[in-house]
Amino acid sequence: MSLTIDIHAHILVPEISDLVASEFDISKDPFLRYGGASTVNNNEIFAKLLPRLVDPVERLRTMDRQGVTFQAVSIAPPQYHYWAEPDLGTEVAKIGNEAIASLVDAFPERVVGLGTLPMQAPERAVAELERITATYGFPGMSINPSAEGVDYDDPRYEPFWAKVEELDILVVLHPNGFSNGERLTRHYLINVVGNPMETTVALSNIVLGGVIERHPHLKLLAVHGGGYLPFYMDRMDHAYRNRPDVGARIKRAPSTYMKQLHFDSVVFGDGLDYLVDRVGADHIVMGTDYPYDMGEVDPVGRVDRVRNASESDRQLIKGDNAARLLGL
Repeated sequence: MSLTIDIHAHILVPEISDLVASEFDISKDPFLRYGGASTVNNNEIFAKLLPRLVDPVERLRTMDRQGVTFQAVSIAPPQYHYWAEPDLGTEVAKIGNEAIASLVDAFPERVVGLGTLPMQAPERAVAELERITATYGFPGMSINPSAEGVDYDDPRYEPFWAKVEELDILVVLHPNGFSNGERLTRHYLINVVGNPMETTVALSNIVLGGVIERHPHLKLLAVHGGGYLPFYMDRMDHAYRNRPDVGARIKRAPSTYMKQLHFDSVVFGDGLDYLVDRVGADHIVMGTDYPYDMGEVDPVGRVDRVRNASESDRQLIKGDNAARLLGL
């Protein structure tokens, strides 16, 4: 069988929920804060998903059923808790990383760990990044595309990006709703529109803010196909040619920096065909968003159905690109 890697899968750590219980309320979480009427459905669905988030046996059964060789496991986005003050946020990240490391230790032939970081405190994030790479050997981490609405082209994150580039590890950008979601409280728009919008805005600031210009060897991956940006990058290029403020911190057209990014396959309908056209099969990796209902239940079949890709292209998406990014 060919190598298949699901680079977009989650774990929930009950100890984190216990740790923050006395301080947490839904106003602190953008996904929950703007969930509106969907909250009732979310609670019902989450109760069904919980066993798959915490039970490794159920995880492996699903992987076998899907034909997935490796799963890159990251913290469930509701457990970022970037609202927490630095000490609590650091403890949240440590508990999450220990749980992910334990899962990897139990199933090293099937699971790869993507760490979590306290991005609300950049100095703490750098320290935890150094710790998890040295202690656990994680080949990457998964973080929200912004920290409480602060984008990562902010100067305070420059040491973080320098350390990521130095360590040559993968950064996965995974959203948890949209930080300014006042208009997204109906129709589950906080997920349907908010998640890809958060990634779109964040990636736009990373590109236009010169993060990739300053750190050309970064390995960045945006889930959900990178939001809307891959499909709308031509407008950004047009603005770059016509507005000096758009290109103030970069030296070439924005779309050229997109060629240094990677995107997962969790898009729907003809979205994966379009994504292959826009960024190329060599920049796409397979994902499921396990075990959420907005994810992909047949990841290998989804890639096999891409019309505008050769068999070698499909194998790049199924596993080879992810193996390269993760150093497998």
